Amino acid sequence: MELFPLVILVLAFVLLIVLPARQRRKLQEQQRALQESLTPGTPVMTTAGLHGTVAALGEGTVDLEVAPGVVVTFARQAILEIRRPAAPGPADGTVLGQDDANGPSDGGPAGRAR
Repeated sequence: MELFPLVILVLAFVLLIVLPARQRRKLQEQQRALQESLTPGTPVMTTAGLHGTVAALGEGTVDLEVAPGVVVTFARQAILEIRRPAAPGPADGTVLGQDDANGPSDGGPAGRAR
């Protein structure tokens, strides 16, 4: 029982210092692997939430096409994740929640009587 306080201190050190450091290293490795896996045409999201498609890669930069013909340059570290392409809508091409003949189906301004 004399060593109990020492054991508690060692466990606290491991829990507060060593484990978070291991997790941080693992996250850094995942981020490095993500940045190395980028290729032109890959849909991505930046840390600021901007969605785009990789247009070109530089030494430490990545050019993203955010709209047709609009290309911006970011540091590679700004790429947060690779996005999957959006799922296609309904087969008939209509947007859910909209009535083609009468405007919005939610009773919005176009559907209200005046």
